[in-house]
Amino acid sequence: MRAMADLVTNLRNEEDKLLEGGGAKAIQSQHDKKRLTARERLGLLLDPGTELFELGMYAAWRMYEEWGGAPCAGVITGLGKIHGRTFMIIANDATVKAGAFFPMTAKKVIRAQNIAIENHIPTIYLVDSAGVFLPLQEDVFPDTDDFGRVFRNNAVMSAKGIPQIAAIMGMCVAGGGYLPVMCDHVLMTDGSGLFLAGPALVQAAIGQKVSAEELGGAEMHSAISGTVDYHEPNDESCLKRIRSLVEKMGARPRAPFDRIPEAPAPLYAPEELYGIFQSNVTQPYDMKEIIARIVDGSKFDEYRAEYGKTLICGFARIGGHAVGIVANQAAHQHQTDEQGHKRVEFGRVIYTESAEKAARFIMDCNQNLVPLVFLHDVNGFMVGRDAEWSGIIKAGAKMVNAVSNSVVPKISVIIGGSFGAGHYAMCGKAYDPRFIFAWPSARYSVMSGESAAGTLVEIKIKQLERGGKKLTEEDRKKLYDETKATYDEQMDPRYGAARLWLDAIIDPLDTRDAIVAALSAASLNPEVEKFRVGVLQT
Repeated sequence: MRAMADLVTNLRNEEDKLLEGGGAKAIQSQHDKKRLTARERLGLLLDPGTELFELGMYAAWRMYEEWGGAPCAGVITGLGKIHGRTFMIIANDATVKAGAFFPMTAKKVIRAQNIAIENHIPTIYLVDSAGVFLPLQEDVFPDTDDFGRVFRNNAVMSAKGIPQIAAIMGMCVAGGGYLPVMCDHVLMTDGSGLFLAGPALVQAAIGQKVSAEELGGAEMHSAISGTVDYHEPNDESCLKRIRSLVEKMGARPRAPFDRIPEAPAPLYAPEELYGIFQSNVTQPYDMKEIIARIVDGSKFDEYRAEYGKTLICGFARIGGHAVGIVANQAAHQHQTDEQGHKRVEFGRVIYTESAEKAARFIMDCNQNLVPLVFLHDVNGFMVGRDAEWSGIIKAGAKMVNAVSNSVVPKISVIIGGSFGAGHYAMCGKAYDPRFIFAWPSARYSVMSGESAAGTLVEIKIKQLERGGKKLTEEDRKKLYDETKATYDEQMDPRYGAARLWLDAIIDPLDTRDAIVAALSAASLNPEVEKFRVGVLQT
């Protein structure tokens, strides 16, 4: 219990630093311009008593340090309530390098847009950005997950009928000027600027001298160019106008997934999760105890409970939403094979029977329009002669196929390890989960640190020996320790979250709320494709 509490405390301390953005001096500079900070704006925009469910907070964590860092990648994204409706919020943080776009800034905005597209979430942009961070322009500008994709997504969202509102509350320059103009409503505050080229660049390019206000101020765009729909005197008025516009939006069809209005809390206290979970892979625990502290009324209809027991499958409700749960069992299990031989199966490992069961369960959920929740603590698929003879690859391929072609919403929560092909089969990032969360205890890589370090060190030693160099035991240990330290650092969930492999790192106590928020967002999209799996190995 103490270990998890320490991890959560460290996480909170880290997040407190991230919430400061560019720091006190940059915040004061924003106030001197008569502008609110991004987080102050959110405080006025969202419904009183509610908070932003922040996504991508750790984006760019410990990156770009040679440029002074970019906390939260210089942009805030997340789900927020306005007049009771869920919105995706994308707000530039001008306290971080004047809101300039680093490579991860573009990727974070695009991830937020992709979530909005997949779930049909109306989106609000609070624009306050100096544009591309020029020293890194080659990594911001050209690719499908770079700056230009943002405006392409604006167009795609509009075509899909997903409402978009943009408020220019500071600078909006160069290519970034297309973002607000491609939205349904455009608001602009006095003192802001919207132009493809600023005054200095205009003078250099064509020799014309013009002030920023005359070139692209709110008064010009509202009265002359007709680009802006609403001209507001300040941030407070602009945010009030957005809330007023949202209040008048019509209702849209909902997804066909089942939800009941009354959602009883779990029978067991969520605080007990700290004591149940064991991050040490040598220590077993019962994943059903985790599930009992997440699902409504702790009720769980387990599917094929006596078969393939290292994967737990079953139906439940979370926040009233019907869900199918696929979870790795961390406790060792007794199993009898088709020849009547008894064996002990290791927890956190996917065996042939487990993969077969999960593949069928995932197909059942798609057949019956039940969203899927995956709880990860997986070391991978079983290896060895017996596993290969039993058709582990074939069974694993079935499970991966079912996950890949699943059309119902998928939500993944990595609570312990999530390694190698086990990560894929459990709906890792590459398999399009609508949302992917992690506990602070998560470990995320091809294999565990010990296994990876041992393998890499042996390869290195053989390379050195081929060159005629012999290593002492002390040299071997040093090489192993250095390799493992590097690998362990990369398994840290913050490392993955920095690169947007994770949408959020959550306190275990918030797991139920995070899943409910994700399911509620997913229910905004009424479109469900026809489920097809293609060729299955049998």
